[in-house]
Amino acid sequence: MLTTLSSSSVFSIHRQQQGTTLLEVLVTLVILTFGLLGLAGLQAQILIAELEAFQRAQAVLLMNDMIDRVSANRTNAASYVTTTPLGTGNAPTVACNDSTLTTEVMRDKCEWGNSLLGASEKKSGNNVGGLVNGVGCVELVTAENAAAGICQPGIYRVTVAWQGSNLTSIPSVSCGTGLYGNERYRRAISSQVSIGLPSCQ
Repeated sequence: MLTTLSSSSVFSIHRQQQGTTLLEVLVTLVILTFGLLGLAGLQAQILIAELEAFQRAQAVLLMNDMIDRVSANRTNAASYVTTTPLGTGNAPTVACNDSTLTTEVMRDKCEWGNSLLGASEKKSGNNVGGLVNGVGCVELVTAENAAAGICQPGIYRVTVAWQGSNLTSIPSVSCGTGLYGNERYRRAISSQVSIGLPSCQ
């Protein structure tokens, strides 16, 4: 037995199918939109993580640079101690071959300060090769003592601090304290160098 459908019934069924398809497309678009927003947020977090990793790598290079300078000039190691962080503010870089820089220590500090300010790379006359608000400190941890029976080497802490992109834990070293507003933006990396006393027995 054959059942015939009127033209109005066929049109009604066809209209229901179109409505269902349109609803599926809208749901798919909503899901796709949320997915793309999540992807955009992930991309932003990846860029921040890349910047943080790059800044840390630069800080390690700068820290090791000063450690090498102190180690190479052992007899004048105490002169490398800084009273204020090098690289602070927006001071213009100094020509480190200036005749006023009369000692190797003064030239080393000058060159290190310029590196912290990003003088190694320029764009449109501005320094762009450094850390974000990078500063450096050299602190005396233990003074040398060449007395017989003591023979204590001098121990110095070299620290590089800079401004991070997001909040994290506060570094234990004090270099750069108060320069970045919220202390949880401050990043710091440090290492100690021991200056031995060859004359000690």
